[in-house]
Amino acid sequence: MTILSIHGDNPLADGRQSERAMRVRRGVQRLLMELRHAALPELTLASGRRADLISLSPKGEIWIIEIKTSIEDFRVDRKWPEYRLHCDRLFFATHAEVPLDIFPQECGLILSDGYGAHMLRDAPEHRLPPNTRKSVTSAFARTAAQRLTLAEWAAERNGELGQSIRDIVGGERD
Repeated sequence: MTILSIHGDNPLADGRQSERAMRVRRGVQRLLMELRHAALPELTLASGRRADLISLSPKGEIWIIEIKTSIEDFRVDRKWPEYRLHCDRLFFATHAEVPLDIFPQECGLILSDGYGAHMLRDAPEHRLPPNTRKSVTSAFARTAAQRLTLAEWAAERNGELGQSIRDIVGGERD
């Protein structure tokens, strides 16, 4: 199930995340951009689980970042070990009001303030088998391309596209 709808004002928001989770995600996305990763939120994996944030490094390494905004959020969610089957490195991301010692040592840890983030602990590497890597990378690429198309359509519908983008989307050439 995609998180996008061409009928809403913002096809990139699905409304399932709290405001605090969105702030943590924004800071982590900025860190990933600094690391030259391509990041994609809310990707449904082959197992049916949905990764809060998944990234692809310049070397093709796949990271999954699970966002936790409270002790209770972490306590009730026991599905996180399953994410290891779909990534090379698994991280938790949180904010300063959550005690950091609740997060397992066998995962990386990122602290976000919404404007940026800092990697407190790197995640150990668990290299994916080639067929799994291909499957996750393909799902990442297809989902990203679909979301870009829907975002372009929404921007065009809302009159937000400049003429040069409208020409590209419309297929016109100089």
